[in-house]
Amino acid sequence: MTLIPESPTAIGPYTLPNQVILAPMAGVTDRPFRQLCRRLGAGWVVGEMVTADPSLWHTRKSQLRMDHQGEPDPRVVQIAGGDAEMLAQAARLNAELGAQIIDINMGCPAKKVCNKAAGSALLRDEALVAEILEAVVKAVDVPVTLKIRTGWCADSNNGVRIAKLAEAAGIQALAVHGRHREQRYTGWAEYDTIADIKSRLSIPVIANGDITSPEKAAEVLRYTRADAVMIGRGAQGNPWIFEQITHYLQHGERLALPSLDERRLVLVEHVAALHAFYGDTMGVRIARKHIGWYLESDQRFCDDKRRRLKQQFNALASPETQFNWINDAMAFDADKRLLAKGSHAA
Repeated sequence: MTLIPESPTAIGPYTLPNQVILAPMAGVTDRPFRQLCRRLGAGWVVGEMVTADPSLWHTRKSQLRMDHQGEPDPRVVQIAGGDAEMLAQAARLNAELGAQIIDINMGCPAKKVCNKAAGSALLRDEALVAEILEAVVKAVDVPVTLKIRTGWCADSNNGVRIAKLAEAAGIQALAVHGRHREQRYTGWAEYDTIADIKSRLSIPVIANGDITSPEKAAEVLRYTRADAVMIGRGAQGNPWIFEQITHYLQHGERLALPSLDERRLVLVEHVAALHAFYGDTMGVRIARKHIGWYLESDQRFCDDKRRRLKQQFNALASPETQFNWINDAMAFDADKRLLAKGSHAA
């Protein structure tokens, strides 16, 4: 039984090619990762959160986060802040720079964001939420979307009220993470609130939180009636999850896992893109966390071997040594090449 809707979901002039979206994650969903996930089946991808304060856009971090060169339509840019006028200005400037959809962050639980009355901290002030949404929607001609959590805390799950404010303000799609802010990423996501929100809105609703397998994606879509799922941490080290979910939704069966050689080619492609995007020095450093995530999902190795392999890779200081290590790690005799006593990388 297929879960693919009869009519594809549209957000403004753009239509989702499937029901699986890459969530925005600071420090993760940079341009190399977005492009990789697109190639491996993500219907849409959302860029890393960008501060709404234009005075900070000159920094190298902001410049890299705002780089969408060569990406296919639609280019989705997420902005974060706590001032309606500043967010409206940020939306206008990003649209002028090529953003085709503006996404407002009211879901980030990080202290450094919430302490500035941004991200999920905004959920405590519904009047300010309404002011921000109306200001940003009026500021641009492109579609505006919103990402929220279910509320600030267990005693203040006001996601339904926020969702109604969003629809009334002209927000064209709503992504909901099934945790309140105080949970951060602990415990388990709940989907009752998402289902309730979906039942009350006419705009597309996207379910997010703890979706790490094709079966879980199907279960969440069936339970919430959401229009799509948004994958965050489930894509770290597993960019194949997008094609796996889409195949499962269409056919009701799992797609074969990628072969070792397919995994090797993707890792090489990803790491090469990181080197090209950030430069060798920074690219080598950033590659380390991604390889760590790839190793966490590699069932060939026990926890102790994963730890030793991560230590090996983290000690490598050049692109060439990283590529050599990847080729060895993705070989059928990886243990012999990398972990046996006397191996060249041990």
